[in-house]
Amino acid sequence: MTLQQFLLILRARYKVVLYILLFTVIATLVVSLLLPKQYTAGTAVVVDIKSPDPVAGMVLPGLTSPTYMATQVDVINSDRVAERVVKMLRLDESPVVKEQWEEDGSKGELTTWLANLLKRKLDVKPSRESNVIYIEYTGNDPNFAAAVANAFAQAYIDVNLDLKVAPARQYAHWFKGQTAAARDELERAKAALSAYQQETGLVATEERLDYEVAKLNELSSQLTLIQAQTSDSSSKRKAAEDPDTLAEVIQSPLINSLKSDIARLDAKLQESSAYLGPNHPQTKRTQSELASLRGKLSAETRKIHSSIGTSYEVGKRKEQELLEAMERQKGRVLELNRQRDQMSVLQGDVEAAQRNFEGISQRSALTRLESLSVQTNITPLNPASVPSEPSSPKLLLNTLISIFLGTLLGVSAALVMELMNRRVRSVEDIVEAIEIPVLAVMSGPSRNKLSSRLPKLPNPETS
Repeated sequence: MTLQQFLLILRARYKVVLYILLFTVIATLVVSLLLPKQYTAGTAVVVDIKSPDPVAGMVLPGLTSPTYMATQVDVINSDRVAERVVKMLRLDESPVVKEQWEEDGSKGELTTWLANLLKRKLDVKPSRESNVIYIEYTGNDPNFAAAVANAFAQAYIDVNLDLKVAPARQYAHWFKGQTAAARDELERAKAALSAYQQETGLVATEERLDYEVAKLNELSSQLTLIQAQTSDSSSKRKAAEDPDTLAEVIQSPLINSLKSDIARLDAKLQESSAYLGPNHPQTKRTQSELASLRGKLSAETRKIHSSIGTSYEVGKRKEQELLEAMERQKGRVLELNRQRDQMSVLQGDVEAAQRNFEGISQRSALTRLESLSVQTNITPLNPASVPSEPSSPKLLLNTLISIFLGTLLGVSAALVMELMNRRVRSVEDIVEAIEIPVLAVMSGPSRNKLSSRLPKLPNPETS
């Protein structure tokens, strides 16, 4: 079908198109006027995702997720928010509502039934380029529509706060028990450390250990000195066959004095013997004095020699005593080291328990503060006002749509009627129908009369 054929069909059957168009427009106007008026009230809330959390002190990572706004829209459309709106507006207490619920068969609970009714006329739309969420509610009463829209916004804020606070409350309760357990563990660790200190008598292990180590070093120094002296005495005992060659004998002032007296008396004896004779009383007295001095010298020499042996024996006993004292002191130092290690373990347990207790206490205080929070990141942007004009039905829009649909239906009806009852309206129709070339076309009234006398063409689809 060409455009010319289509236009000729519309010109021939324009009355059908007009009748259908008028019927569609009139029916649309009548239905629009008979339909009850609907009023739409809208409010908006702002979702703050950039400000830091007042308790945590940082921006929570979940707020920057691309799905966060979609989640908030789902929360607004949830049954929990709708049921909270029912409670806020006390719709479940209305006798009229209860009668309607009973007439509907009392399906489910009244609150759930009302929440589902409210959700049917709720429209939630997030802004594409901002963090604003628009909440619209449509109803027959403008005041009721505004009240429900504002109630949904407030219920959403309350539920959002509950969703934020509820986990914190659970964590706060859990951390409370953990804090008590950590406190008990800290007290047990401190009690164990205190009992060990009382048992061992240790308070400052490092100072006590330093004192004992210094004492051990002092004993070691004394032992070294005594061993050196004993070794020297032993060498002198073994090396000195003649006591007169000992350094102590040679350096002794008494022995040197005795030697001088002996030398003087010896010279006097020789002189007396030469001049007075060996039997002279003076010579005898000199010999007696000389023998006495030599006896004293020998006795003093033996005493010095004996003192070296005594010094050696004393040194050996002192060395043995120092060795025993060092062994005992080493035992004390080793015991102190063991006690220090044990106390270090106990002190480490106390410090670890203290850190654990402080960390849990800090976290417990933070979660408790979060559980007491009364703020949320949702802020009402503007409350819903009572609409003064109905949102539906829209006469102008419905009329324009009816004109479009009526025209479409009219044209479709004209084409269907033409297909059911084909007529020759142009040269192309004759060519398509009999497949014979047209030799001439009569113009003017004769052509119109001739076309009116032509018989109805058979339908090619049915022939």
